[in-house]
Amino acid sequence: MAQVNEYANIVKRIIREYGAVKPSVGDIRVETVCDDAQGHYELVYSGWSRSTRVHGPVLHHDGKVWVEHDGTSPGVVDDLLAAGIPAEHVVLAFQPPNVRPHTGFATG
Repeated sequence: MAQVNEYANIVKRIIREYGAVKPSVGDIRVETVCDDAQGHYELVYSGWSRSTRVHGPVLHHDGKVWVEHDGTSPGVVDDLLAAGIPAEHVVLAFQPPNVRPHTGFATG
């Protein structure tokens, strides 16, 4: 359980860091959700990029860390690994389920 709590602290820190930076393209709001009572942590983008609606999670943690979008450089996945979360606890959700077993990360 201590390991899960430590992952939550890492994810909260990374979510807050990314949440402090507004995307450079579009009129996008960055939302951070940190619910300690339920153990759920999320970074969400919401708004418009030209005529396209943007709304959805970038990263969320609910036992494993699900990366829904990694459009930053060097990348949120790199930050998670560098902070000590092992690849087997990170799901590259932006990859199709049939590809995930070949990524070296968790499958789901």
